[in-house]
Amino acid sequence: MNVVIRKNGNCERVFIPKEVLQRLGLKNGDALEIREVNGNIELVPERADLAEQLRAVRLGMQKYRAPLRELAK
Repeated sequence: MNVVIRKNGNCERVFIPKEVLQRLGLKNGDALEIREVNGNIELVPERADLAEQLRAVRLGMQKYRAPLRELAK
């Protein structure tokens, strides 16, 4: 299956056919990680557990900003 890179404003886009998304269980709004492997491009669904962990870390860093700054001195 071939797709074409198309210009859209300041970005370039690749459209993934609906049947491919359905086969892979992906939907609009899902996050993908892009990897370059041996000169090839891989799109990998973002692991929800990692994304959830990163959100928790960000919340903790915001909540404890002052104590973390003191510890960093």
